[in-house]
Amino acid sequence: MGIIERIKEIEAEMARTQKNKATEYHLGQLKAKIAKLRTQLLEPPKGASGGGEGFEVTKYGHGRVALIGFPSVGKSTLLTMLTGTHSEAASYEFTTLTCIPGVIHYNDTKIQLLDLPGIIEGASEGKGRGRQVIAVAKSSDLVLMVLDASKSEGHRQILTKELEAVGLRLNKKPPQIYFKKKKTGGISFNTTAPLTHIDEKLCYQILHEYKIHNAEVLFRENATVDDFIDVIEGNRKYIRCVYVYNKIDVVGIDDVDRLARQPNSIVISCNLKLNLDRLLARMWDEMGLVRVYSKPQGQQPDFDEPFVLSSDRGGCTVEDFCNHVHRTLVKDMKYALVWGTSARHNPQNCGLSQHLEDEDVVQIVKKKERDEGGRGRFKSHSNAPARIADREKKAPLKQ
Repeated sequence: MGIIERIKEIEAEMARTQKNKATEYHLGQLKAKIAKLRTQLLEPPKGASGGGEGFEVTKYGHGRVALIGFPSVGKSTLLTMLTGTHSEAASYEFTTLTCIPGVIHYNDTKIQLLDLPGIIEGASEGKGRGRQVIAVAKSSDLVLMVLDASKSEGHRQILTKELEAVGLRLNKKPPQIYFKKKKTGGISFNTTAPLTHIDEKLCYQILHEYKIHNAEVLFRENATVDDFIDVIEGNRKYIRCVYVYNKIDVVGIDDVDRLARQPNSIVISCNLKLNLDRLLARMWDEMGLVRVYSKPQGQQPDFDEPFVLSSDRGGCTVEDFCNHVHRTLVKDMKYALVWGTSARHNPQNCGLSQHLEDEDVVQIVKKKERDEGGRGRFKSHSNAPARIADREKKAPLKQ
């Protein structure tokens, strides 16, 4: 029996099992088995030289956004409208067969937009080019799930289910669970919050399913069984997602209003060029890009080329800004002067841990290099060796 058949068999058993207090331990073990099998399904076959055929798209710009959706929902048209890059669009399905990149120039930044081939139900099992599409989505900073406003609402659930099956968690934060394997000592279970979905016995059974008999577990929140399995697997990607409903020009105003009021959703029309500016603004807010302008000492700030920071790509502190400028600047920095919304007063004298906000101006003041001879008549330091062992030995006397 193959892995896919075993997964379907376990899913059928979970569907037959009634959910109550007596069966929660059995269901927890079945969930752990499914997670293990899906991880094996995504691994490359043994003896393979590489990870298989994929989309060769080099990362470019300050952020990456992936377009995911069913065939013929308007992904290629949206890419052409936002970036100017031509992506073939036609009335038949699967027009796009490979990954087509484009660049959005917005707020002095460059955002890479990827038009991916349409995925179908069963993409997580390898149908179509689902695995390559999902692999590119994992490397993105934001996912735009393009949906057809005239189709049924079930498309959103199908796509979300396919992405979650391969370890993508949309609009979720990592669970507050500390987990560490140990060599000896058994399983140590502790919690700082009341648990209603999992207990110590179920935690032991899940760990034994993974053949883990020595570990340290600490729950800091009321997490579920699925959250605990995600922490054990350790290969989950938590990514933000915006649901883009296209073709609103073919549905009624009541349906448009209902779709627009759903969480993390936005409605557009590529045919009539409706609401595209709002989509760009929403992408900017979700990605959390921070533009920081540099100010050389005694000169005006440079507002032409900002340094773009992001919490997903390094961080947004003064130290991260110094690393963007030059990797040795952190050692030479004495303090930083910051103008902008993150400063209490303009300018504010800050250290490396100061968190920067959008459109801040930063001036780095470097340490002054001391001369070799020190100041004035007296030397500030001695040239003599610090230890006796470092002194040069005199040549022995000739006999």
